[in-house]
Amino acid sequence: MEESNNYGHQHPLLLILNQDQLIHNQSGVTHCSRCGEEVSAPCFCCVERCGFYLHKACADAPLELNHPFHPHHPLVLLQEPPSSYSGCVCDFCDEPCTNFIYHCSCALDFHIKCALLIFNIAENNLKELEHVALQDEELADENKCFGCWEPLAKYTHFSPDCGFNLHDKCAELPFKLNLECHREHPLVLQFNSERLSCKICCLVRTRRGFVYGCSPCEFVVHIECVSQSPLQVIKSTNHEHPFTLFNGHQHPLFLMLNQEQLMDNQRGVTDCWRCGEKVSAPCFCCAEHCGFYLHKVCAEAPLELNHPFHLNHPLLMQNAPYSSGMYICNFCNKSGHKSVYRCSSCELDFHIKCALFTFNIAENNLKELEHVVLQHPLIPTENGDEKLKDVSKCFGCRESLANYTHFSPCRGFNLHEKCTEIPFKLNHVWHRKHPLVLQFNSERLSCKICCQVTMRRGFVYGCSPCKFVVHIECASQSPLQVINSTNHEHPFTLLLRQVPFTCDGCGTEGNHVAYTCGTCNIIIHKNCISLPRIIKSKWHDHRLLHTYFHHIEDFRVLNCLRCHDEVNTEHGSYYCSKCNGIFHVKCVMKDKDSYEIVENEDEIEMPIESSIIVIESNDAGEATKIKHFKHMHNLMLGPFVGGYENSCDGCMLPISDPFYYCSECAFFLHKACAELPKMKNVWHHDCKEPLALISDEAFQCQRCWYISNAFAYECCGCEEKICLRCVIALTPGARTCLKHEHPLFYYTKHNGKCNACGRTTQAAFCCKDCNFVLHLRCFSLPITARHKCDEHLLSLTDHDDNSYSEHHHCDICEESRDPNHWFYNCSICDTSTHVYCVLGQYPFLKLRSLYEENDHPHPLTIVKKKYYYPYCDKCGKPCVDVALECSKSECKYIVHWNCVVPFHLWRFWAWYKW
Repeated sequence: MEESNNYGHQHPLLLILNQDQLIHNQSGVTHCSRCGEEVSAPCFCCVERCGFYLHKACADAPLELNHPFHPHHPLVLLQEPPSSYSGCVCDFCDEPCTNFIYHCSCALDFHIKCALLIFNIAENNLKELEHVALQDEELADENKCFGCWEPLAKYTHFSPDCGFNLHDKCAELPFKLNLECHREHPLVLQFNSERLSCKICCLVRTRRGFVYGCSPCEFVVHIECVSQSPLQVIKSTNHEHPFTLFNGHQHPLFLMLNQEQLMDNQRGVTDCWRCGEKVSAPCFCCAEHCGFYLHKVCAEAPLELNHPFHLNHPLLMQNAPYSSGMYICNFCNKSGHKSVYRCSSCELDFHIKCALFTFNIAENNLKELEHVVLQHPLIPTENGDEKLKDVSKCFGCRESLANYTHFSPCRGFNLHEKCTEIPFKLNHVWHRKHPLVLQFNSERLSCKICCQVTMRRGFVYGCSPCKFVVHIECASQSPLQVINSTNHEHPFTLLLRQVPFTCDGCGTEGNHVAYTCGTCNIIIHKNCISLPRIIKSKWHDHRLLHTYFHHIEDFRVLNCLRCHDEVNTEHGSYYCSKCNGIFHVKCVMKDKDSYEIVENEDEIEMPIESSIIVIESNDAGEATKIKHFKHMHNLMLGPFVGGYENSCDGCMLPISDPFYYCSECAFFLHKACAELPKMKNVWHHDCKEPLALISDEAFQCQRCWYISNAFAYECCGCEEKICLRCVIALTPGARTCLKHEHPLFYYTKHNGKCNACGRTTQAAFCCKDCNFVLHLRCFSLPITARHKCDEHLLSLTDHDDNSYSEHHHCDICEESRDPNHWFYNCSICDTSTHVYCVLGQYPFLKLRSLYEENDHPHPLTIVKKKYYYPYCDKCGKPCVDVALECSKSECKYIVHWNCVVPFHLWRFWAWYKW
């Protein structure tokens, strides 16, 4: 062993030449005192075994290094980074420098091993790279060479133990070269110490590595940019700069960039100027790097496209139509905001790729579908499933993709390979006048066979002059002569004549494919043969039975409980025998998630669990004394001698007949609220599970958005809550409003203005006899209310007879009010007020009830301060509205409601106001 006493250490050092000697001298994992990495032989070790080690390469490192890649100044070996640095990072490997570093005043810093590694590369001394292993195994694509930045797996490479990766061929990069784009001086391999941008791709390289540069001219190019082929530069007729094509072929002028170079050229995610999708090579890029990109396919797309599926007019390429700059593609049903293929005569809009994709299908140019991947159904999908889910349908035949080999393009089109060969024209037995042509269903006509309107993406077989359309899957199915039905005791036979008819199964029109039952004289659509006999719907509490015709002993009209239009009882409908509720077949089965089929008809329907137990009844069978499961005392049927100034503890609306009251405490329930069941299905909630009746819990109703702590129905799944006012109001059927003489019906889609507040509605209660409209919040307004501004009860008023403009103001806020909007009025005092000013933010909070969800040691009582305004113990401001005060009289704690309750129980009022 060689002994040394150098390197600033107080003890002599021993040179250890093999690994066995090192292991014998080590007491554990040890690190080099200069480079900080784990030590390995050959190395120096302290003879006193004080833990001081040095790699031999680190020990032999010169104190001053004249580096070929930085010829202007020497690199000086420092024991630690300069004191002016807040943090030091190696300019080669981008890792932190904490111990000895090579430093230059050009703000260059290197680990010892980094500096020596690239020094040996520059001197082509590969034999000196003793810690570098030459490898040739397969690697992942993300492992890149720091020279050319191609994947390491492409070529034999060096993989040093400190993480540097270098192709064997890149170790022989020339130190100098002459480049056509910089003829003044040769370019030298060097560190980009000034962080200059590449003159070819215009990007500043922040990652480790080096560049070819000319320091006097401040000219820099990346190594990979130098090594690529030239590019083609093309002029555009609709852009002010030329484009550079990234296509992998040699052309004059500039250099070619591949997908990696495209990523370098991008400042972020960039989109094609025409189709709006994420850009990818091959593509056109503005030579001035202004951010303008075009897919090659989009750039070469014709300005006028004569599409085989739309023979009447050409499709013209233009900018996104309409004032909003948005359109919906008539093929994929997705929005777009860039260029569009449009037929203004038929109001058809297509994404560029959608139009070209369907064009190639029509022309059977599958080889042109470069973005289409042919997949076998048993090949695992991106989600890892063994088979595609049934929801993944072929847009041709609409069967599951998993049934056959299929195409799955990047935009999400799905097409069976067999469906690419569907005929362009065909003769169909149900339309003998003309052949049917494969086309876009531009007029949204319904299929003549299944009678369904095609809103989905794809195309149909049609005859434009006759306005005849059939779905591809309907046209390909051969009609069966006889079909047995599970909903009817006799089989149905195909009627081999084209006749118009009204389906006895669903009550809608048909005029082509019909099946008949000669025994019962029933004619029906083919699809309606399989209608379930009994279903359970979220629109109704009881089971519904399908009937082909319904006998009515009187002459009354039955209206559908969903659409509120008359049901023709001579044709099919779903009917409830318990409460005479009836639905159109199309209405009750419109949403697949809103009903379920009752398979076992003999299974006894579970009775609805009542919320009350009847204790006493009168001679008419009406319950006069009950026990409600949400109250500890028995309840009596009114009238109550104390008057009607109290509110129902269920819905928080003023008490009115009929109602139940508690003789032992101030508890009131409307008869309708008391009779609601413990569990209830509602059509306006998405979860399939029924909702449970709860009480005495502060919540925000998911329908009207009011805050309340009265009765509510809560979903056991998502825990959303709906107040009793909304549950009762939205129960299917006619509703009465004391401010309107006719019954009101709730429509989920109604665009109009509410008569009460003037706001635009998207769903509302409407009157069939006049133009009266109320949205849900206004429908539940209390008819009477109290406010400290008036000693009398205020009545909700729907019109103002006073024609003097000076009287059209609110007596609470003293601001003007619209005389056409509802307001509260006192006829005795001639007081008129805004609805909001009377009700306030929390009209449906139960006062004097307890609120325990807080950090105060005692329960808090909900109060509303009207005259004396103590200061809030949280914010220090006066409590002028709803507050929480301690239930113990000796504790004077009081806070604003908004200061202690969860954010979701008051955030709505930050933006909503009447």
